[in-house]
Amino acid sequence: MKFTLLTPARQMAETEATSVTVAGEAGDFGVLPGHMNMVSTLRAGGTVSVTSTLGKTEVFTVSGGVAQVTPESVTILAEEATLQA
Repeated sequence: MKFTLLTPARQMAETEATSVTVAGEAGDFGVLPGHMNMVSTLRAGGTVSVTSTLGKTEVFTVSGGVAQVTPESVTILAEEATLQA
């Protein structure tokens, strides 16, 4: 599935992913290819973890925003995001 992370300033990430874990305001949730459609607000100070099809995992700290999930994609629209080292 396609993973995209956008902030007002720039595109932070775009990759083909095997799984994504999102810190939503109502709790953390995981997304795999074929997930049902949904929209969730992001928990301020929470994380978004994405594992690419190459097996690399990246973790981003986000500051508010929304996650839009479809069976083919996860799009994160964050107010701010930082890649954790």
